[in-house]
Amino acid sequence: MITAIVLIDCATDSIPEVAEALAALPGVSEVYSVAGHVDLIAMVRVREFDEIAKVIAGRISKVPGVLNTESHIAFRAYSQHDLEEAFAIGLANAD
Repeated sequence: MITAIVLIDCATDSIPEVAEALAALPGVSEVYSVAGHVDLIAMVRVREFDEIAKVIAGRISKVPGVLNTESHIAFRAYSQHDLEEAFAIGLANAD
């Protein structure tokens, strides 16, 4: 699974409508309304790299109200479980 994080600037008077439209797009798994220098963050999850362009340039960018996007491709996901293993030194709990 390939994950892209898409930062989205949109028309401020239509953030909820844009978010709903984005969330309904194939390939978009989640959309977050956020504080900061962007209005929305969308998580795109696809099986092949070619699909990223279809979802971002072909769908997200064409939603009315989307003004700009900035995309970041994830190389690896670190879950809490992964981090615990990474910092473990192989000792059992010393209670």
